[in-house]
Amino acid sequence: MSSAESRSSYKTLQKFSPDYAPCTITKYESERTGMSVVVVDREGPKVNGFFTLATEIHDDSGAPHTLEHLCFMGSKSYRYKGVLDKLATRAYSNTNAWTATDHTAYTLDTAGWEGFAQILPVYLEHVIVPTLTDAGCYTEVHHIDGTGNDAGVVYSEMQGVQNTQGELMDLRAKRLLYPETVGFRYETGGMMEQLRVLTADRIREFHRDMYQPKNLCLVIVGDVDHDDLLHILDSFESTIIDDIPKPDTPFKRPWVESDPAQPLAKSILETVEFPEEDETSGEITVSFFGPSCDDLLHATALNVLLVYLAGSSASVLENTLVEKEQIASAVYYSVEVRPKMLIQFALSSVATEKLHEVELRFFEVLTDAAANQLDMTYLKDCIVRERRLIKNSVETSSTPFSEPIIYDFLFAKRDGSMLKADLSNLNEFDELLSWPEDRWRQLIQSWFLDAHHVTILGKPSVELSMKLKSDEEARLEAQREKLGSAGLQKLEKKLADAKAENDRDIPKDLLANFPVPGTQSIHFITTMTARSGAAKRLGHLDNKVQKLVDGDDSSSPLFIHFEHVESNFAHVSLVIGTEAVPVALRPLLTIYLENMFTSPIERDGVRVEFEQVVMELERDTADYGIGSGSTLGNSEVLCMRLSVEVEKYALAIQWLKEVIWNGIFDLERIASTTVRLLADVPEAKRSGSSMLSAIEEMTDSAPASISRARSTLVNALYLKGVRYHLQNDPEFIIRQLEEIREALFQFSNFRAVVVANVEKLTNPVSSWKNFTAKLDTSKALKPLDKRLSRVSDAGLNPGKLAYVVPMSTIDSSFALSVAKGPSSLRDPRLPALMVALSYLDAVEGPMWVAIRGTGLAYGTSFSRHTDSGQISYNVYRSPNVFKAFQTGRSVLEDFVSGRTDFDHFALEGAISSIVLSVANSQATMASAASLSFIRQVVRELPDNWNDMVLGKVRKVKVEEIRAVMEELLLPVLTAGTANLFVTCAPVMEGELMKGFQGMGFQPEVRPLLWFQDDYGMKVPEGEDIDEDEEASDVEEEEEEEDEDTLS
Repeated sequence: MSSAESRSSYKTLQKFSPDYAPCTITKYESERTGMSVVVVDREGPKVNGFFTLATEIHDDSGAPHTLEHLCFMGSKSYRYKGVLDKLATRAYSNTNAWTATDHTAYTLDTAGWEGFAQILPVYLEHVIVPTLTDAGCYTEVHHIDGTGNDAGVVYSEMQGVQNTQGELMDLRAKRLLYPETVGFRYETGGMMEQLRVLTADRIREFHRDMYQPKNLCLVIVGDVDHDDLLHILDSFESTIIDDIPKPDTPFKRPWVESDPAQPLAKSILETVEFPEEDETSGEITVSFFGPSCDDLLHATALNVLLVYLAGSSASVLENTLVEKEQIASAVYYSVEVRPKMLIQFALSSVATEKLHEVELRFFEVLTDAAANQLDMTYLKDCIVRERRLIKNSVETSSTPFSEPIIYDFLFAKRDGSMLKADLSNLNEFDELLSWPEDRWRQLIQSWFLDAHHVTILGKPSVELSMKLKSDEEARLEAQREKLGSAGLQKLEKKLADAKAENDRDIPKDLLANFPVPGTQSIHFITTMTARSGAAKRLGHLDNKVQKLVDGDDSSSPLFIHFEHVESNFAHVSLVIGTEAVPVALRPLLTIYLENMFTSPIERDGVRVEFEQVVMELERDTADYGIGSGSTLGNSEVLCMRLSVEVEKYALAIQWLKEVIWNGIFDLERIASTTVRLLADVPEAKRSGSSMLSAIEEMTDSAPASISRARSTLVNALYLKGVRYHLQNDPEFIIRQLEEIREALFQFSNFRAVVVANVEKLTNPVSSWKNFTAKLDTSKALKPLDKRLSRVSDAGLNPGKLAYVVPMSTIDSSFALSVAKGPSSLRDPRLPALMVALSYLDAVEGPMWVAIRGTGLAYGTSFSRHTDSGQISYNVYRSPNVFKAFQTGRSVLEDFVSGRTDFDHFALEGAISSIVLSVANSQATMASAASLSFIRQVVRELPDNWNDMVLGKVRKVKVEEIRAVMEELLLPVLTAGTANLFVTCAPVMEGELMKGFQGMGFQPEVRPLLWFQDDYGMKVPEGEDIDEDEEASDVEEEEEEEDEDTLS
């Protein structure tokens, strides 16, 4: 016991070190207030806090969710909206929160302990003793503006999700699974109709009931000073002891002392409609109750069994329903940790007319699995892999154990005994390995076949889409009529008064009392680089790891970049250039990459079926895949990756070789993948945010762009062409896939990246000899593909295009504008631009206060895209995206003109936020290693680049910030210099068109179909053309000139 602890009211309940993770977990509890603290000590630059309250409510009012928002509006000692976030920003910190059905968690994400310690007591006071004013509730939750439209931050958020397919199906399932006496039945985010009548008093009542220290657990992960922590908490408790119920006041513990969920009396099947213009495919969810969450052995067995049933393309349900029978595009599973765990299967993209049939088939497959012999070899592989994944996750996650600690606090004994039993070791996996087949079969029978369940068939409906639109128009019209002109003026004044009260200036001396902390407690992770082959041309390195690498076979010309970190795993990546792939074939990469690790291979002259390939990959790896190289700083290259235990390093390289050159283009697999990907298109096109990005991609990227070629709006047409050729001339597709393989997998395209403890690798270089044995190694390494070279003319010269895309699947609106920006990290304007963006986008910064703070949108953000030479501005989920956009421009204009002064304290916070972003980019060993590769190889920057940039950032002057705002940022919100893209609910189309026209834009209304591109993979006329595409063809003829502009 430390001297601080002996004097503290916080006593240690548990302290242990998991035998599979480099950390120590300590649980404290206050003898004065009952507050719990769990610290996960681990090295790194970040300290993360999850301040968690068990929250339970028995209505859809949204009180838990709205309270989460209102806690950021001020507290007893800091009675100013935004003061918490302004202080946090200065202290290298970021705050956030989420509301789940069973808990609310407030997060503090900080670089270094010193900043975390400074903000902790301020944050906790906002949680325990918030102001909860009527004005804050009015702007943050719901209000009616002067035009008669509903707004508010929370209202905007829920407006964007309430009538989506997933939300409608999930809510109905909750209603059928749980009675009115169980809190899991309700929508804690709040239903729009209830948010419109929710009162501040109801929110205060909920806070009084739930937000007590005895119902609060602080989960802290990072390099923590325990003595300092306990001292801070003791002092904090002294400041709030008179504001909370007496610690000995009876308290009903949420969930644990509430009515439990009862077993279902019968199985239920219901159909739920969701708004959608494309009625071809729907969704299915099937829900069951599982074991108790405090039964570690059976909870672990459940996870293993779900992986066996639906964890990959080789698993029982996925292999049968998706791969072979092709009646769903995927079978997913999820587990909700509750006193009685909730298991849910989801079948996506099911043909609407076959929803009932597929649901029956789902249970037939489960019945067959229980009746027939299980594949015990594969099931045991699943057990071993699940244990391996846990070991890998504690290394690669920046916040390991936070989730199980939260659920332990919610549902387990408060003494931490179950926490220690659950996390100390992984012995439960050893016990599961000894289970006989019958026991596993019994679990399938008892959990899924004998148990009652709730099935929801999600059915798309054009009629519902039209009804929602007409109902909302009628409601708004009736609302305006009821209020009248005088009523609207009164509400406009009420909103203005609330804003004025909320936005009172924070006293400068209050901010000055919190100096910017030093950086001494930010312990950045350092890695050690070594190079082999062509990588040595980047420069000679002299360190112990380089000597190890040189001591192996250094004659290999293969570009290999090593990053030495402390790890029990080897993360092997192969970065592959794409320039050699013909542009017309690049959309086919969608199918090629999807099948890369799920195709048959030829091994020693024998065909190995894809199921066996997948099983072996899962047996040998912790992770594998192929996709865009965006995680390594370049979205136009491809990246193959395998993560293995360090002793399997050579095996990972062998797997790369096998799947690249020994993969078989199997027509059945290709056809199955094509059907599945096509089935996913309607669902992908339901998201307003995703489609906003997609239409921008289709416009501002050239056809040569890999990300454009693989987008949903290309798949929608291109894959139909592939399907046609597979039915009529399959060899045509096979030849194209062979052409892609030959173009991609050339020695001159390869850069290998190895992140591992190089000292533990056997033959770090020579293990690659077999991989390159048959390659032509005489060709020079090609330069990495550049995103900038694949930007379209419209993207290179923005300002001519503006589109509004109505979507029946959304109730909100989204906007994205794109203009020119710096295309080099060495651009002298970059430091000032970094500070300007950090200043504008800060939580409780200018944009936040003007837009989110007034309920105009859920959020806005600028983004800098140096790789494409662009800057973008995004408005996310708004009740009227034009008003949010217009307000954002006004904020910028006021800074540029000098009408608004720059705040000294906010500028300090902006610079601190940049320091935090540097820490975020290297929060774990793996991410620090990736960043090192990006810096050296992708961006070709010097070792001290971060220090150089941070030094320049600290010297940026206000005049430089104002200059980049005028030169670079104002054009992003200006007609003539920015391309504008909007997705919105149909009811919003007219008002948004009028608004943006008033700003000088010339928007055109276009359907999503108009942006689709088949890359020449056409279906012959009269063959497999649906009505929507015929309509699109007509529009394309009418708008031929505009289409030329797009392409």
